Amino acid sequence: MLDVWRDIIIENPAFYIGWGGLLIGTLFGMIVYYTNFCTMGSISDFMNFGDFRRFRSWLLAGLTAIIGVLVLQQLGVMDPHNSMYLSTNFGWLGNVVGGLMFGVGMVLAGGCVSRNLVRAGGGDLRALLLLFVIGVFGFMTIGGLLGPLRVSWFAIGTVNLADSGMDSQSIGAFLANFTGMDVARAESITLWVIVAVMAGFIFSSKQFVKSPEMLIAGFGIGILVVAGWALTGMAQDDFADVPVALTSLTYVRPAGETIDYMMRFTAFEYASFGVVTTFGALLGGFIGAALKRDLRFKTFANNADTVRNIIGAAIMGIGGVLALGCTLGQAVTGVSTLALGSFITFAFIVIGGMIGMKMMERLA
Repeated sequence: MLDVWRDIIIENPAFYIGWGGLLIGTLFGMIVYYTNFCTMGSISDFMNFGDFRRFRSWLLAGLTAIIGVLVLQQLGVMDPHNSMYLSTNFGWLGNVVGGLMFGVGMVLAGGCVSRNLVRAGGGDLRALLLLFVIGVFGFMTIGGLLGPLRVSWFAIGTVNLADSGMDSQSIGAFLANFTGMDVARAESITLWVIVAVMAGFIFSSKQFVKSPEMLIAGFGIGILVVAGWALTGMAQDDFADVPVALTSLTYVRPAGETIDYMMRFTAFEYASFGVVTTFGALLGGFIGAALKRDLRFKTFANNADTVRNIIGAAIMGIGGVLALGCTLGQAVTGVSTLALGSFITFAFIVIGGMIGMKMMERLA
């Protein structure tokens, strides 16, 4: 049955990636709006009120995605080792610095990229401007004005793991390399240890378990990440004129890709998964706001508010590219592959967010 669906999707990837990705992005936007899922807010909650429910919801999304990827891998739908997250080019310095920058930037900008996408869909003009700034600075860091600096400065913090005989940057591969254990066994051990630790922390809180919105957000977003992996995995075709990249939900680079797509529409054969899920998140935010009767235009409070938000968006765009992802792209999608770089980025986004909170306290 899976082979039949794979053949159908490969025959017309533009249609299935386009409409499938749009649906995934729309559902994501609706879930975020309905549940008030916010990674920056989760950091604020536990720092200011000792409330870890939204943080546990964030972790639950990652845990759900980890288990989902395991199932997809067992079914032969996709192999996470073919994704960018498990590349043998281990850019630990980019993970650290990029994660810190992204964490600080999202606090200054009042939310991460995905949160601003959903807000923009609901009529928030501030968020719409910030998305353009994130996209532009992200592309500047990939291959624009900041590209040469990124390559020269962060090359010293990039290690080619293949030189050590490793075929990926999975945590299991590191364990196998340091202990001499069989790679498959090491990856299995790390998988179940991580699952057990995450599940233990997430469900140890009765308050969280009794919060339906938090559970919906965690399970829902995790399942959508798995759906993205499944869709792009089924569309894999090495002989295609424009191969579909194995990926799932992430929003820093796609913010720039969407701007590029809108400006050069006729130059593209079809919209990528990242572009259609970006449009989908905007649509989901619009639908969520409409259902809650919360559609209204919003703008910046004053000049200082404008400057702070734009600076935060620029820092997020740069940091997201250095770290190869964001609070969703690395902390959920990347984490689902058990890539060490993704866990490092996740940790430093949280640390950066905490630093950003302290900065905001001083500015207040």
